Amino acid sequence: MARVAAPVAAWALTRTGLLLLVLGVVTLPGPDVTSDVEVIYRGWYEVLRTGTFPVDDVSWQYPPGAALPVLSPGLLPFLGYASAFFALACAADAAVLALLLRAGGGAGRSRAGAWFWVAGVPLLGPTAYARYDVMVTAVAVAALLAAARRPAVAGALAGFGAMLKVWPVLVLLGAARGRATRLSWGAAAGTAAGVALLASLAMPGAFDFVTAQRDRGTEVESLGALVFHIGRHHGWEGTVELHYGSMEFLGPGVGLVSDLALALSVLAMGWLVLWRLRAREFTATTGCEAAFAGALLFTTTSRVISPQYLLWLVGLAAVCLTLRAARMALPAGLVLAATGVTLAEFPVWFGEVVGSTGFGIALLALRNGLLVAATLVACRRLWRSTAGAPVGPESGEASVPRQRTAREDDLLTW
Repeated sequence: MARVAAPVAAWALTRTGLLLLVLGVVTLPGPDVTSDVEVIYRGWYEVLRTGTFPVDDVSWQYPPGAALPVLSPGLLPFLGYASAFFALACAADAAVLALLLRAGGGAGRSRAGAWFWVAGVPLLGPTAYARYDVMVTAVAVAALLAAARRPAVAGALAGFGAMLKVWPVLVLLGAARGRATRLSWGAAAGTAAGVALLASLAMPGAFDFVTAQRDRGTEVESLGALVFHIGRHHGWEGTVELHYGSMEFLGPGVGLVSDLALALSVLAMGWLVLWRLRAREFTATTGCEAAFAGALLFTTTSRVISPQYLLWLVGLAAVCLTLRAARMALPAGLVLAATGVTLAEFPVWFGEVVGSTGFGIALLALRNGLLVAATLVACRRLWRSTAGAPVGPESGEASVPRQRTAREDDLLTW
């Protein structure tokens, strides 16, 4: 019980601090991150209640299932909209902790994953509860933890999660070949199709979000944005404006950089397909490691790296750390550091980032550099542990080399 009591107590203490932040009792410098809930989410809530998606709002860029978390505060009519949303975000956070604590017990398991979640979420500050991503992460974590024994359940959860915010489908990347893949991928496709059909029949505009996503530019916190941050000090004549719901660069060359980011995402998908084809052995750790590496790839190459995206990475890294044999401790640590830097760049010194000051550029370069490093290390470890074993010339089967220690991996990586 003591092993469970300590992380629960730490969770309660840190989450009290988060609730004080989102409720405005304690404030941080920079913009008010709760305005998305107070204004944008509440506005969508009023539109959704009329029986239609907010098709005239370009900031609505989410699959139809996103209507559920936006409407969910209606389940707590005794609270105001924002307070109810924060309470439900906290409940989702608690659900993730409970799942990780349960997954961390037993032989070959570790409660390091639960501790990682306890530490990682508050490092993001009030943004953790002021976006619905913590709810989506709860679904993805549940799917990933169910994958080993209940692939159909994992697939259904992943498909449902994909209808909330697309990325949870990545938790199926490491499904073992054969029956597990058929069950999980089939359940995911069926669940997603069912949710999509119900949404399109229930309300018009269910898939208008595709156009809004297609037309997005380069957001100021993305990897590609560093080109324009530096360019502003060397005569680049573009601007930073609120565009499609986020602060984006507009001006010469932005379209090219955005296209390059999309090309990188396509290359990331190609690498994952190649890994899947080349992987020779799917172990107990492959599922969570592949999901973590895949999420890192698509986060880092995205035209938009919003602060709340770090919650996805923290959740998937935490699942990896519930398994003692997992090889993702180093990239998980890099993600934890990146999460703390993210709080510094948003909201605390977001004005410095938007203004492309030297300090703002340094903060952004540090955060994005940590994410790039985590991505490279995670992908390298995933490849070497599953697809990197040499094949014997006569048997055609993978040989079994001595397993390197995590310390040896770190030295080889750097």
